Amino acid sequence: MLILITGASGSGKSEYAENLVGILAQKECITEKIYLATMENTSEAAKKRILRHRKLREGKGFVTVEAPFGLTESELPKAESPQKQKRILLLECMSNLLANLMFEKQLNGEEALSQILAQIQQMADAYTHLVIVTNEIFSDGAVYTGEMREYERTLGRINGRLAEKAEVVCEVVYSIPVFLKGEAVCPC
Repeated sequence: MLILITGASGSGKSEYAENLVGILAQKECITEKIYLATMENTSEAAKKRILRHRKLREGKGFVTVEAPFGLTESELPKAESPQKQKRILLLECMSNLLANLMFEKQLNGEEALSQILAQIQQMADAYTHLVIVTNEIFSDGAVYTGEMREYERTLGRINGRLAEKAEVVCEVVYSIPVFLKGEAVCPC
């Protein structure tokens, strides 16, 4: 199952996603929970954010894979058993992954979109549940130009494509999940 979780910065979407993965794992007796971390430690602010996220998932049984540019099929963690249905992947966060590809790897929006969608398909094929956290950057009132405008458009296209494919789409607003598609999956 593909689950897309979106929300503004500081909305509680990451904590919600981590708790959701824990509940799905417990409910379905899944022992392998992979946390795909995409944020690069390039500044003091990034370092603080990474430490906060590590603390949030402390003791939740995640295996963390640092992959700021995503994963290829060969880099996906190997299953403990041949049963792919016993694994969950939490990708945190799509907006960081896209920014890393466009601004550090210098891919244009179309190249980044293509690469990300191919990676998502590989991950969806390898895991029973793929939970993707993305960011709501579209209502901040700022008008972007140039590279930032291309980034914003590309993130919108990715989010739209993921929402189409997802069985569940949830926006977290002030730590409250609001389900836009599919049945409510609530770790309340």
